[in-house]
Amino acid sequence: MGVVFQKGEYVVSGNKGVCVVDDITTLDISGVDREREYYILKPIYMAGSTVYVPVDTADTSMRRVLSKEEADKLIHDIPGIPLITISNDKLLEQEYRGCMKTNDCAEWIRIIKTIYLRKQKRIEAGRKVTAVDAKYFRLAEDNLYGELAVALEMPRNEVESYITREIDK
Repeated sequence: MGVVFQKGEYVVSGNKGVCVVDDITTLDISGVDREREYYILKPIYMAGSTVYVPVDTADTSMRRVLSKEEADKLIHDIPGIPLITISNDKLLEQEYRGCMKTNDCAEWIRIIKTIYLRKQKRIEAGRKVTAVDAKYFRLAEDNLYGELAVALEMPRNEVESYITREIDK
């Protein structure tokens, strides 16, 4: 067994974003191993949604939410986080997908920074933002801001301006 999560703890799980560990129990569902323990997760930004993660595989799909200190350090490090330097749009989408799958804030920041600059260039050239860029920009922002809001104990809609203020200091 690797990391053990506690009831009431905030975790990041796969593509569900920040969840609270609601319970740790076996499931009484037909076709499910009744001996196997599961984390019952409640995504905090998806009301009414429940996620079941087997305790024995949780290490690969779950992690703790950043602490306040880790969140502040991450924000401080944003200017130095490298861009994605792939120009081929097909390969770029694969890279975005790969970055999202890592469940890593720094990778989400790479996506946001890269697409932000691509967006500026396209707008200057009189072109629209690509649908792929728009999709991954939203996904990366949702994941990043959702987690930072919990870590920094602030409303999600204040995170972006908080980051801007911190970087401009």
